Amino acid sequence: MVDIGSKPHTRRRAVASGRIILTPRAYEMVMGRERSRKGSVLVVAQLVAIMAAKQTPQLIPLCHPLLLSNVEVNFDPQDKDCSLSVSVCVESEGGTGVEMEALCGVSLALLTVYDMTKSVSHKHLITDIVLVEKAGGSSGNLVV
Repeated sequence: MVDIGSKPHTRRRAVASGRIILTPRAYEMVMGRERSRKGSVLVVAQLVAIMAAKQTPQLIPLCHPLLLSNVEVNFDPQDKDCSLSVSVCVESEGGTGVEMEALCGVSLALLTVYDMTKSVSHKHLITDIVLVEKAGGSSGNLVV
């Protein structure tokens, strides 16, 4: 791991987003208009995103364990193309950024949507996973 012991503790924030394009029937399941055998897709995906952000060091070996102060998950469904955008904002105060936690949260949320809707179709496309912004630390702020 990289030594961050001498880095000043500052407020850190990162936002990542991604998207999944679904079949119409799977989209109905995500929106709760058709029942999923595994429960509410959006509720489970939200919980998974939070858990993934918190567990990032167990999933990516060289990431530092961080004390997260906030994880916020937002969904933006698009009826016109049966897609769902997910954004995850992670905040912490410490010596390293939270970009990987935000990206991990988005990735696992999208994989969860795929998993919970694969019973009606496997023709889903996960796309556009990207770091949208980061704030704090010596490299300053970045908006993509």
